[in-house]
Amino acid sequence: MVDLAVIGGSGFYDFAGLDDLEDHFLDTPFGRPSSAIRIGWLGQSRVAFLARHGVGHRLLPSEIPQQANIWALKSLGAKRIIGVSAVGGLQENCSPGTAVVPDQLIDRTHGQRPATFFGSGLVGHVAMAEPFCPALRAATVVAAAATGEAAINGGPYVVIEGPAFGTRAESHLYRSWGASIVGMTALPEAQLAREAELCYTLLTTVTDYDSWHPTEAGVDAATVFRVLKANVARAQAVVARLASMLPDQSACGCSTALDAALVTPVEAIPEDARTRLAPILARRVEAAR
Repeated sequence: MVDLAVIGGSGFYDFAGLDDLEDHFLDTPFGRPSSAIRIGWLGQSRVAFLARHGVGHRLLPSEIPQQANIWALKSLGAKRIIGVSAVGGLQENCSPGTAVVPDQLIDRTHGQRPATFFGSGLVGHVAMAEPFCPALRAATVVAAAATGEAAINGGPYVVIEGPAFGTRAESHLYRSWGASIVGMTALPEAQLAREAELCYTLLTTVTDYDSWHPTEAGVDAATVFRVLKANVARAQAVVARLASMLPDQSACGCSTALDAALVTPVEAIPEDARTRLAPILARRVEAAR
């Protein structure tokens, strides 16, 4: 069993401090994950780490094999996932260097990313009104405060397709919607985690003011990566603290999300879908026997 899986974003390509490391190189029905999955002990918690963009940052946001990533973590016994991401700040208080634990998502991707495990004979509709696990999200806020990080608690995250950063007009549009931050990777990661019945939350760190700020230049990659190094060190400290204070899964409904989502009766699920999604459907299939 894996107590906590960590999906590291831009700049977060490894997780120092894990003991008794094992590297897992998996093939999944959805291809290979972004990177090998490193599993080790962090204190009393079994922790898995996956580099979202691959070692060497070789995958664009739209190229990330998110189905393979979530399937692989589920198959290795993960119960909870925290994604760590670099984002742009859309409000004055979301300044560079600030940590934000968002509570909502706005999808502005183009529909070209495989966004579900369902289909091919299996119909399901997971609830996404609250896209993050409330218990794990709250614990992340507490863990941040315990490290002195004082993360902003809540705010909508606008997910854009990329790889280009947005225009100034788009930045102002997202601000008018009340969005707090903007990034490129939270979807479909959050939705797939819900379909896999995993607790999921995000810890984001702001690297720039996107393109709206009247006294700041528009965002570019050089600016983002200049700020990343310090942000990543702080994010790792928060994740390490979170691993020592994980909430029980009885505190949320993530681990039974498919009970209200699956439309196709278990007995009618095609055999190839059962095989393809074996780690994800195992609980439901077993309960139907």
